[in-house]
Amino acid sequence: MPSTSLIARSYLFVPGNRPERFDKACVAGADAVIIDLEDAVPPADKNNARAAIASWLSPDRNVLIRLNSADTEWFAADLSLCGKAGVAGIVLPKAERTEDLERVTAQGAKAVLPLIETAQGFAHAGALSKVAGVQRLMFGSIDFQLDMGIDGEGEELLYFRSQLVLLSRLAGIQPPVDGVTVAIDDAAQLRADTLRARRLGFGGKLCIHPRQLPVVGDAFYPSADDIAWAERVLEAASRANGAAVALDGKMIDLPVIRKAQDIAAEAARR
Repeated sequence: MPSTSLIARSYLFVPGNRPERFDKACVAGADAVIIDLEDAVPPADKNNARAAIASWLSPDRNVLIRLNSADTEWFAADLSLCGKAGVAGIVLPKAERTEDLERVTAQGAKAVLPLIETAQGFAHAGALSKVAGVQRLMFGSIDFQLDMGIDGEGEELLYFRSQLVLLSRLAGIQPPVDGVTVAIDDAAQLRADTLRARRLGFGGKLCIHPRQLPVVGDAFYPSADDIAWAERVLEAASRANGAAVALDGKMIDLPVIRKAQDIAAEAARR
């Protein structure tokens, strides 16, 4: 199982037809920036946006790019961006077929992050997660609700979220990334959504505005109690020098030590 520490927690979208925002997005504090060619860009602007991205890309900064979905007229041209310097990975929306992911990797994509947004995508998520080059799954919860006719963002999607966590674990890839919270100025809702995702085993969250980044980062950051516990576990394990040891009446075994190590590594990111 890949470590849950030192992976991207926050992903910030920036519209692909707003090149004046690209540099600002890169310094906004997100773990990763996604330049969006899909939902954020009107059909008439698709080609110009693609050209603007291509001219802006540089090996000095790494971004992800969300292409248009494979069933659109723009997908084939979008593939030209996959192998360019500075493109750390490709987000593929409406991901449903393994062959579409393979087309992306064949064009030189360093990593692929399929967005699960449809019933078909969810049904094939296990196969998608095992395609070579797939780094982690993303949950496009808003589009998924629309496709499924689901009214509700909470317990109504619990099964689907949990399955994406399970399938990611079985495939040995990074934990999945949860969908956006559309309420930009509702910090309480954003924090609740992010904490729920973390409890379920998600490893990151999509963001649509820089104001959301600190809340998401804090929600994924270990609490003071978690950090104190991890320090005590690692200290006790170090003193035991490989021998069995108990802490607070509980045995410290390898899984506990690994959890403490992940917490300590995550805390060290700040």
